[in-house]
Amino acid sequence: MELGTSYGIGSVADGRYIQQERVGDVERIRAVVAETGDAIWTRDDAVQYRDMYGYNNGPRGTPAIDGDEVFAMGVAGRVTCTDTSTGQSKWSVDTNEAYGVVQNFFGVGCSPLVLGDAVIVMVGGSPPEDARIPMGRLDRVSPNGSAIVAMNRRTGKLLWKTGDDLASYSSPRTIVIDGKTMVIVLARDGLLCIDPATGQTLWQYHYRADILESVNAMVPVVVDDQIFLSDCYGVGSVILRAGLASYEIVRKDSENRREQAFRAHWATPIAVGRHLFGCSGRNEPDSDLRCIDWLSGKLLWSDGRRSRTSLMHVDDHFVVLDENGLLQLIKADHEQMVVVSEINLEQPAPDQAALGQTAMGKPYWAAPILSHGLLFVRGAQHVACFEIIGDD
Repeated sequence: MELGTSYGIGSVADGRYIQQERVGDVERIRAVVAETGDAIWTRDDAVQYRDMYGYNNGPRGTPAIDGDEVFAMGVAGRVTCTDTSTGQSKWSVDTNEAYGVVQNFFGVGCSPLVLGDAVIVMVGGSPPEDARIPMGRLDRVSPNGSAIVAMNRRTGKLLWKTGDDLASYSSPRTIVIDGKTMVIVLARDGLLCIDPATGQTLWQYHYRADILESVNAMVPVVVDDQIFLSDCYGVGSVILRAGLASYEIVRKDSENRREQAFRAHWATPIAVGRHLFGCSGRNEPDSDLRCIDWLSGKLLWSDGRRSRTSLMHVDDHFVVLDENGLLQLIKADHEQMVVVSEINLEQPAPDQAALGQTAMGKPYWAAPILSHGLLFVRGAQHVACFEIIGDD
């Protein structure tokens, strides 16, 4: 299925695949039948956004579906609530305008978190006088206490805002600490741990390379009460043990980049047992798919490619998507990389071409998703749905 301008992949629920994209001067959310791609509905909102570095001007996030509502956050900070059955608009909030957001390097890259009656997003607003600061000079931009904003899922009204930080390209997620569900967010300058019941920031951990252009993009990885963070701009990786009042550092990479265990860029690694799998490195040829020991950071294996990849874990395997279009199924083996099968999405087989399948367009930057035996993979111009057929 051909896509409008965008980076994120869609979400699936109740037989519907829901995708964000940009078409002309509108930001579109559309629902199609998951198995066929047949149109169900579209919702359009006007948008004004130009990427200061020349990357595409479409949405970066993934919609969050909960019951009869889908929540999405666009590249210019508009949060929308849409009826999943009809596509009817329920509410929208322009967070960039409401909280004085100074345009980030690459716009807004957050995907919403739905938790109880709240829709939680990263905003990172600033006081009105910061609107005069030139684009790209985030070192001169001040936070105004709206790093994270929670809205009522039924009305869009503000529930709480918290955090003196600007936005990153990560997304909020939950962690259970001492039996209580907390929200953690890797914002521009570091990690915030928030009590979603009160909106109080319980603690912060500074985590970002000192250079202006460095960004945080991965979603924190959680194993029990431990949190794994990583960047590719010089900090490396760290594991924190989270408490309700504070944290302690379990392991931290050295400042020597060659000795760092993991350097995540935009793809979030995945923990399986006591091992971490994912892509380490900023750009090709400085990147590889690797497996490390969770606690020690010891490198257990790395593949020979130098392009970036994203992962999806399922049934003791990983679906690995290379940014150049190589799609592989590998075993979740911490001793060696075992490739089970692979196809190249940029070079369709003759039988696929006969069915009308064409190259989907580089780069392939969004991790695949799986629902009820249907695997969804996107390139720059298209999203494809594959039926996964097992031996059983």
